[in-house]
Amino acid sequence: MKTNILGLPVKESELIVNELNILLSNFQVYYQNLRGIHWNIRGKRFFDLHVKFEELYTDSQMKIDLIAERVLTVGGTPLHTFEDYIKNNQLVVGKNISNDEKAVHLIVASLSHLLKIEREILNKSAAINDEGTNAMMSDFISEQEKTIWMMQAWLEESL
Repeated sequence: MKTNILGLPVKESELIVNELNILLSNFQVYYQNLRGIHWNIRGKRFFDLHVKFEELYTDSQMKIDLIAERVLTVGGTPLHTFEDYIKNNQLVVGKNISNDEKAVHLIVASLSHLLKIEREILNKSAAINDEGTNAMMSDFISEQEKTIWMMQAWLEESL
């Protein structure tokens, strides 16, 4: 079996790169959704949510960079055009959302779908002992599960 400089199988690493680029694309849409709700939120909870949404989009911006750097580390090229992001996007695009509950529901739905993508990557990277990708996905999953729990607590919904 042919391996790359990291000792990972080349063919399987290419599949991981593809999956990471799908995650990257979806994170870019999630990030833009967060920017939009941050800018457009209205109502009595404005001050709290405006700050929270900024925290979330700042975090997602860091994750976007980590994903792109992981693509490069594994030997691929990160997607970087809006055309590619839209083509690979699986998330609902939030447009002109100013209602607090609609905004939080969008975040929960987006994170839930990102978790599905991340778990697929985790399974594939575990199969080839790609610990770098495993660790990143595990960290993302833990943080996003907690954010979903907090958002649902805010919505007074149960898991």
